[in-house]
Formats: sequence, C-alpha cells, structure tokens
Amino acid sequence: MAVIGASLHPALKVRRVTVLGSTGSVGSNTVDLLARNPGAYQVEALTGNRNVKLLAEQAKLLGAKLAVVADEALYGELQDRLAGTGIEAAAGANAVAEAACRPSDVVVAAIVGTAGLKPTLKAVQRGAMVGLANKETLVSAGSLMTQEVKKGGAVLIPVDSEHSAIFQVFDFERPESVAKITLTASGGPFRTKSLAEMEKMTPAQAVAHPNWDMGAKISVDSATMMNKGLELIEAFHLFPVAADAIEVLVHPQSVVHSLVSYVDGSVLAQLGVPDMRTPISFALAWPERMATPAATLALADIGTLTFEAPDETRFPALRLARECLQAGGGAPTALNAANEIAVAAFLAGKIGFLDVARVVATVVDKLSAENVLGRLADLEQVFAIDALARRRAETVCAACR
Repeated sequence: MAVIGASLHPALKVRRVTVLGSTGSVGSNTVDLLARNPGAYQVEALTGNRNVKLLAEQAKLLGAKLAVVADEALYGELQDRLAGTGIEAAAGANAVAEAACRPSDVVVAAIVGTAGLKPTLKAVQRGAMVGLANKETLVSAGSLMTQEVKKGGAVLIPVDSEHSAIFQVFDFERPESVAKITLTASGGPFRTKSLAEMEKMTPAQAVAHPNWDMGAKISVDSATMMNKGLELIEAFHLFPVAADAIEVLVHPQSVVHSLVSYVDGSVLAQLGVPDMRTPISFALAWPERMATPAATLALADIGTLTFEAPDETRFPALRLARECLQAGGGAPTALNAANEIAVAAFLAGKIGFLDVARVVATVVDKLSAENVLGRLADLEQVFAIDALARRRAETVCAACR
C-alpha cells in the first residue's frame, strides 16, 4: 500500500486550505496560486517565521481567518498590521502547530527545516491531505511519520518537483511492477567546478541557482547536492521501493523531473518547465488539475536534454545521505540537523563551501561511533538526536575557522 494514505480523498468543490510557511519560497508560490483561484479555495490559516509585513499582506489578500508568526516577539506588530481586518492573529511555535489543527481540507507544509516537523505531524494525525514540501519531516522522522499517516488516514502529496513527478507516474496499485525510481538533479551552480574552485565559492555564488528560484538554505543544499540526498531518503519513505532501487541522475536542464522504470523495460517520466507552481498546483487540486501561469514546455526550442551520473567525489553529500539511509535509525536525523547548522554557518561566512559536507560527515561519524543513533522510538528521541547533532555541528564549525 502506498504511504500516501489508506484511501483517496474525494474531489471537493471548495477546499479549505492552511499554508504552513507561507512567507517562504514554496509558501509564496502557493499564495500566488490561491490568489488566482479565489472561488475554489478558502484560506483557513497562514503561518510565517519572522516576515510579518508579508504575512499580513498575504492574509489580507486571501482573506485568511488566522495568521500566525512563529517569533512571539513579533505578535504585537502582526496585530497592528491586521487591525480592523477581522483576521485573527497569533504567535509562537505552539500557535503554528495549532494552526495545523484547524479544520482545513488541505495543509501545505512548507516550513523549512525540522521546525516544520510538529505542525506537519499535527495535520497528519487529524487525517488531512498534506501537500508536503518540508522534506526534513520524512528525513528526520520518516518511519514515525509514515506510521501516523496510516493511523490517521491522512494523504501525503509530495510537493518537491522530483517526488511529485514520481507520484504522477508511479503505479501504486501494482508496486511490484516498478523496477526502480530515478530522481533527477540539476547539479546546481557548481556542477562543472573543480574541488579547488568550489573551495573558494561564496554564499552569493551558491544561492544563484541556474534553474530554480528557491530560498537560500535550499539553494545551498542544491549546490552541495545535499538536497538530492535528502530527497533520496524522503523518496524511500514516500514510495514502496527498496533503498537500492532509488537512483540519482544529473539533468542540467531540469525539464525531466524524475523517472519510474518498470519491469517490462518501460520508463515513464513527468516533464515540464522548472516552475514550482506546477507541483504545488498538483497538490492543491489533486486528484484534479488546475491551470497555472507556468510556461508551456517547448521541447523544440530546448533542442537537447542531457544526463550524467553524479560525481560523489566532488559532491560527497549525496554519498553521505545514502549511507545514513542504509544505517537507519537516527542517522538521517543527525545528517539533516548537522546540515542545517553547517549551511547556516556557510551563509554567515563562518565556514567554507566544502566545509559544509565535512562538518556533516564528522558529526554523523562521531555520533555513530558513540552508538547514539539507534532505532527511533518516538518523536522525543528525534528531537533529542536533532539537538545533539546541532550542538556537535556548532562545535565542528567553530573549529573550521
């Protein structure tokens, strides 16, 4: 049975929607789509981290019932910006989690990092249809999350372009007919750079993705190829395939978003221009489809599509992620936590680009040697490993200076 849930939710005439992380890249694109389809969606709640101005503007644009800012210190400012609108204001991590419990049909989980874990779990536990853009949820707590999906009767619709592509062409009724799935990767801005060149790359260069418009953290993950490693772990929990049946293929044009190979030799793929509004719209409208402003794919104009194997010597993050998936338990949790700290340190100019993967590898190796990355029993253990890995990563980053 597919991890997406025990049953298909019926098509709804007017869907109530909550967007967790509406001020980020995926969240802003979701707001854009909702604004273009006002008669099809009613917005229950929007949450943001610290960008109160944008959050208030989005809430007023969409007529949301509730707006939540994660930083409690900004509660007063949010109240002021929403004064006289009738939109309820709230603040704090608990309020964000409570927003996920509101009676919406669809919850778009777009909070970056493990901060999105608790609110996403709340939405899953009440049986919502969840458009999952927070890959860290399944990376850090995959087995626990999938258990809750089945228990709560929730439906997970992946929003990452690669997982959305697989979802659209995967035969969930006959998973035994699938030979393997292939995640495509753009290769990021440093795809052709040598290790010596990458050693000197700056945060500004790392966030300048050649194809996708993404936030800083995700852009750096693309540059290190850690994003593809995280997606590999996520795919293992989303689709009923073995870990060794998940491959990664570099495709610089970002037109073929992923592929599913079948036992009869057929390979099915989903293609489209690199625009996040396409997979977001699929999650919002599923099992129907909705029009988007994304450009129509013109293959004749593109002319050539190229593919190449990933270089795990220059991009060791991909190998690290696969090793953590194979190790299981808390290894992926530690991988994700250490990576978040290392990326933040790189963006702050405290460590070099190649130090990011080095920091992650050091932390995972040390915690593995200490036997603290065993089987995950509950969410508290996930947070304990996450916190430990972050502390160790901060120490390793400090030693890089």
